[in-house]
Amino acid sequence: MATLLQKSKVMKVAGLSLVVLLAACSSDQRYKRQVSGDEEYLNAAPLKVLNVPQGLTLPEQNGEYDIPKATSTGAIGKALDIRPPVLTISQLAGSRTEDSAQASRLLLENTPENSALWSQVTMILEQRGIPVSSKDDGSRSIETDWIKWDRADENVPIESRHKVTVQPENGMMALTVTSLGLRQGGETITDVVETQRYNKLLLNELTDNLYTLRDTSNKNSIQNAYGIIDVQTGSDDTGLPLVVVRAPFDAVWERLPHTLESVGMKVGDRTRSSGSVMVTYKGLSSSEWQALGIDDPTVPEADYKVQVGDLNNRSTLQFITTKGVPLTQKQNDEMVAALKAAFSKAPAKKQ
Repeated sequence: MATLLQKSKVMKVAGLSLVVLLAACSSDQRYKRQVSGDEEYLNAAPLKVLNVPQGLTLPEQNGEYDIPKATSTGAIGKALDIRPPVLTISQLAGSRTEDSAQASRLLLENTPENSALWSQVTMILEQRGIPVSSKDDGSRSIETDWIKWDRADENVPIESRHKVTVQPENGMMALTVTSLGLRQGGETITDVVETQRYNKLLLNELTDNLYTLRDTSNKNSIQNAYGIIDVQTGSDDTGLPLVVVRAPFDAVWERLPHTLESVGMKVGDRTRSSGSVMVTYKGLSSSEWQALGIDDPTVPEADYKVQVGDLNNRSTLQFITTKGVPLTQKQNDEMVAALKAAFSKAPAKKQ
């Protein structure tokens, strides 16, 4: 009994020690930015001049392999920040980025699409809850208040202030983020690397949201323009049957997964660059086909590759078996009827 009690006490002490250790690790995040391992190399003795014993002659030397003396004033050991640098991202078409010690910027083509850049940037800042201390629509500039960055690699969150401008420059539009200050726990930070890091973080936040905003807008415009899509039978240059969809490739590609699933096909791999979609056809019940207003197709249940063709204002679909055989004319016509019913009921939303 005494032995069991002693073991219980040992287990409790070990458990308490583990909790204390985990608590310490969860509050101290410095390990995420520090090197790990043996630091004994920092105590290595410096190089010394070779002391030649009297009476010994060294070979002729030319200094080619001499190790030059180097002095370093940078951080070493645990003080060295090993986090990878933050890179600015050019997600928007025709854009590029530039970085300097105090500013980062995104350069875009001066196109009609980018004419609304200023209003989009101000809307994103508001939506993301970024505090603004001043705004000048005339000069298209905003000064933020202190932005608190909650990051897992900082014990105390860093706060930053920035100036955000949208200006024409050499035939382009420049979205620029300039540092107005950096602090941590009330202490001012002047390190150039940290200044660049938080300029890039804010610029990437704006760029990412600009991309999402425009991508969503484009998808909605396409889908709204083609709410109900007409489908007809057709044939390729060799006379093989295919499905003709009266809508551009982008609209068809977005709606296709839901449409195919609506006619009993499980969608697998999709490759937009080659216009291919892998599907497994299982069909529907008779009542489900009747709900679509068509008779049960005779298309065999099997795996197919759907080849999507781009013909500008219309697209084509060709169903090909794993053996490379397309549907017969009768099966293709049945698939046209099924897809026509499914496309008319496909929801106008992003898949």
